[in-house]
Amino acid sequence: MEPISTEGIPSGNLLDTIDGRTRLAGSNKLEILLFSLGTSEVFGINVFKVREVCKTPPITRTPNMPHGMEGVISLRGRIVPVVNLSNIVHIETTSENPGSAMLVMEYSRRVLGFLVDDVDRIIRVEWSDVKPPEALLTGEHGMITAITHLEDGKLVSILDVEEILINTFGEDGMHDVAPIVSDEDLTVFFVDDSTVARKRIVEVLDRLRVKYKQATNGLEAWERLKSEAAYAEQQGTPLCELIKVIMVDAEMPQMDGYVLTRNIKTDRRFDGIPVVMHSSLSSEANRTMGQSVGVDAYVAKFDSHVLGETLRPLLLRQVAA
Repeated sequence: MEPISTEGIPSGNLLDTIDGRTRLAGSNKLEILLFSLGTSEVFGINVFKVREVCKTPPITRTPNMPHGMEGVISLRGRIVPVVNLSNIVHIETTSENPGSAMLVMEYSRRVLGFLVDDVDRIIRVEWSDVKPPEALLTGEHGMITAITHLEDGKLVSILDVEEILINTFGEDGMHDVAPIVSDEDLTVFFVDDSTVARKRIVEVLDRLRVKYKQATNGLEAWERLKSEAAYAEQQGTPLCELIKVIMVDAEMPQMDGYVLTRNIKTDRRFDGIPVVMHSSLSSEANRTMGQSVGVDAYVAKFDSHVLGETLRPLLLRQVAA
């Protein structure tokens, strides 16, 4: 495949660049790869999820393909499904060369090709400038997870790759998650900006038969956690008796999961509460960054069995304590 050389975008494989950018995590900044789908709208994806940018190679169509899937390619000996983003987000392109560029994505332990019409550049923004979209954009099958803006004020719609994955390939069946038997009330506090992710997390927690509290972005989570800590102090009760585990996403509007984890781990009121990072950023670099800010476990989305079996010993350890 022929790499695309675009101003501001490294040619070909981005893995080395991404590994070098892990210092961004924990600084509450992110880098977004900008692209278009043949209209005036600007879309973006977290650059940590992009392995490679290239011209679209020949695609082999296969029988019974799901909606939005164009076929498959062979990428260095690996068969990679290719998804047409214009079809997925229901946009009619006016481009003369629709789908001429491909983003090779890695997330949730999958590698996929995303067809786009044009790749622009990489921008760096503060997570505090990344806002949740209006409810109108996040319906049952909303594809937009956040909104930010360029220097000229033009809006950038950041795609919800979890929703795209589910929309294209369907949901994996809920693997067997056995309930936790305990006389104590076990409560998990979790935060995720993806509607799909929150739904899957709730399904796992319901099967574990534990209680939960939730937030939809990092800043909201931190404010709610501080309120929980203040309440525990008023009651004269250690917070770890009220909340047994905190689970965070890595990439969230306004405050990312790395900064949130660091806030939790440097506040003595949260002593004794393990933090689990549950993220579609499944590369080793992201796991290492999670460890550097103190997460106690790192789980890649979306494997209900692995998530359940990660939470189980942490919750039972809290009971034993």
